[in-house]
Amino acid sequence: MQKLMGLVRRCVDDYDMIQPGDKIAVGVSGGKDSLVLLVLLAGLREYFDKPYSLEAITIDMGLGMDYSGVEALCRELNVPYHIVQTQIAPIIFDHRKEKNPCSMCAKMRRGALNQAILDLGFNKLALGHHYDDAVETFVMNLLFEGRIGCFQPVTNLDRTGIIQIRPMLYIHEKTVDNFATRQGLPVVENRCPVDKVTKRAEVKDLIYDLSQTYPDLKERIFGAMQRYPLAEWEPHGRYKRPKEQE
Repeated sequence: MQKLMGLVRRCVDDYDMIQPGDKIAVGVSGGKDSLVLLVLLAGLREYFDKPYSLEAITIDMGLGMDYSGVEALCRELNVPYHIVQTQIAPIIFDHRKEKNPCSMCAKMRRGALNQAILDLGFNKLALGHHYDDAVETFVMNLLFEGRIGCFQPVTNLDRTGIIQIRPMLYIHEKTVDNFATRQGLPVVENRCPVDKVTKRAEVKDLIYDLSQTYPDLKERIFGAMQRYPLAEWEPHGRYKRPKEQE
């Protein structure tokens, strides 16, 4: 755990993600990524030199998912937990019967989350995107939109004043999976009817296949994003991110 918190701290420092007095909400979907982020940021509070407060927030999509395990984890971590009830899934799948629901779902979920953050008085939203997510997003933008781009490590949402941060960008997906399993984190079953049937899943498979021939593919793409650099991707600090993670 100390090693992963070290990677989070390095990422936070490299991109100046946290300032003293920040009130940070972790967006918790119930998946392994957001739960690992929650645990690591809760642990980082204890020794980080810039004090911040931390709470967790979940947008309940109306799919009947059970978040009792997440509630118990938050009590253990001494992190206040908020669940915002919505009917996003029934609206998309039952009423509108969207043929391509992912884009609409993401937009509605972001809107509900941002409104909840404003209502609760947070100034920053921490998201669980990791190293592999960044590489996959870069490739998706290139293949499906014909542009070079990716989400930013730190994003200032001008209309709301909310700042999004992504502290796990230096942690590989495999490392996240292993940590979640070892810690026995209460991952919530995703009941979305189109889960794993997405363009991202296609790109994940493509990158896996290419990596069999080009083992350093992901490292080269991630490094290129920082060296190019993409907007806001050039780190402030100097570092050498370890390739091998457990």
